Amino acid sequence: QVQLAESGGGLVQPGGSLRLSCVASGSIFSIATMGWYRQAPGKQRELVATITVGGRTNYADSVKGRFTISRENALNTIYLQMNSLKPEDTAVYYCNYRRVTSGVDYWGKGTLVTVSS
Repeated sequence: QVQLAESGGGLVQPGGSLRLSCVASGSIFSIATMGWYRQAPGKQRELVATITVGGRTNYADSVKGRFTISRENALNTIYLQMNSLKPEDTAVYYCNYRRVTSGVDYWGKGTLVTVSS
């Protein structure tokens, strides 16, 4: 099993910034892609950004140029720097850990980001 602990969510005004963190622990013995997904009220969970162990990134079109995902492999930690936040970014943000060999997914409990004036 892999445990994921997210932190950094909160209330921010439009145009503001937040930085999310996710620390993975437990049975971390294989290569994995990590990433962030989000789910707004009444909507399906959607991809925000992913990063491979080699540092290759992928972003949803809606966050390109505003969000940056990064990774510290030695610490089993990923980050999501969110700038120029918009009200439509309001959602619960979930950390994801996906084993490359098996495709098995692990999820964190989520952290709420609210963008409002």
